Amino acid sequence: MSLLNIDRVTKRFGGLIAVDNFSARIDEGTITGLIGPNGAGKTTVFNLLTGIYPVDEGDIFLGNQAITNQAPHRIATAGVARTFQNIRLFKELSVLDNVRIGAHSRGRAGIFGAIFRNRAARREEATIHAKAIQLLQEAGLAEYSSELAGNLSYGLQRKLEIVRALAGEPRLLILDEPAAGMNPRETEELMAFVRRLHDRGLTILLIEHDMKLVMSLCQRVIVMDHGQKIAEGPPEEIRTNRAVVEAYLGKGA
Repeated sequence: MSLLNIDRVTKRFGGLIAVDNFSARIDEGTITGLIGPNGAGKTTVFNLLTGIYPVDEGDIFLGNQAITNQAPHRIATAGVARTFQNIRLFKELSVLDNVRIGAHSRGRAGIFGAIFRNRAARREEATIHAKAIQLLQEAGLAEYSSELAGNLSYGLQRKLEIVRALAGEPRLLILDEPAAGMNPRETEELMAFVRRLHDRGLTILLIEHDMKLVMSLCQRVIVMDHGQKIAEGPPEEIRTNRAVVEAYLGKGA
């Protein structure tokens, strides 16, 4: 069953077409990789999906719900969460507070509950606290809950950003180069963590330049070049696709 449908989406920046008539379907419960050379338009696609950039042409659906050009917070509430190429944690806050912040997109107390701290708001805060602790335990980060996020190692900060995204209870988790800057051990731990999330039924879409990670983790791979989709299929087909090889290595490779 399809969870995300991207239908002929185009994004222009002045005279530059960053994404050109791009279409893709992400099936529920799968891990899909979006790959391509630098400048292919991959992160622009992610920014369109999450409302950071407006779509110039085309439509995006999450299930039966149109999310085209919705505000980022509305897309998050609909069930899309993401991480970024460059880590964007609240580094001056604790690990626990970072995760608690991620859960507030599901909160219902509102501004008056936050100001007056009524019974419903206190009950909601207790629920969010317990949920954050549980997520940290599942990710193996509970021992760092009181640490400042900025004091964690690079690999743990990457993992924490994913946990914060999970706190919003997404239907679709979007990971933008999650293994960037990681050493081999950290990458292996990340792959195991992502597999566990997938085993729980979460749908995952990721950009990654580590081809070993992509080919071993993803059930399906979409390839972009110069803003266009040039190939799509299972990893074993993408690995030997002529257009993909030429996009990375040049014609005649």
